[in-house]
Amino acid sequence: MNNWTNTDTYIMQNLIEEDTALIKARESSKENNLPDMEVSSAQGKFLYLLAKIKNAKRILELGTFCGYSTIWLARAIPDDGIVLSLEYEKIHADIAQNNIAYAGLSSKVKILQGDATDLLQKLIEDKEEPFDMIFIDADKPNYSNYLELSLKLSKSGTVIYGDNIVRDGELSNMSSTDEKVQGVQRFVQDLGASELLESSALQTVGIKGYDGFTLSVVR
Repeated sequence: MNNWTNTDTYIMQNLIEEDTALIKARESSKENNLPDMEVSSAQGKFLYLLAKIKNAKRILELGTFCGYSTIWLARAIPDDGIVLSLEYEKIHADIAQNNIAYAGLSSKVKILQGDATDLLQKLIEDKEEPFDMIFIDADKPNYSNYLELSLKLSKSGTVIYGDNIVRDGELSNMSSTDEKVQGVQRFVQDLGASELLESSALQTVGIKGYDGFTLSVVR
């Protein structure tokens, strides 16, 4: 166990309290023989605090997986708020729905299952009310496409968080042939080129390895 993991463990032991609903959601990936793709508990709490600081009432999440981050986000919003979460895989959406129900948050969460691009376009066509916060944590090759569509569901002040962008340090490797790396490179470049956004990014280390995220605010 390296020092990154030791430090993350210390942080989580002292600052993060997981109840049975969060533990159930986090462990459901193992129970269903799925990869460990949930955010860490420290990152989940960070998202929760970010939504609290923003006073978010409407949150859009791209990539539900088993619902761990969804639960953190739903707990940050008021009772009349909504987390609208998009998930491509039906098995993930079904597991997440059960975890969210177990957490008592079904009234604050709506999961849409299907291709995120199609779902986003439908939301735009239906003139969905803009979101206060958008969490992008889906397939990396499509991040730029998701950003473009998400901006049409945003307003001035909307916070946009892009996860898993450092890719074990490969973000700066312009020779990479990995489509996930190329996807986040385009995403970061598009953030920087956008006149609608103010953005920055941070590298992170911990139990999830070496990665990072972008944070943007719509002007």
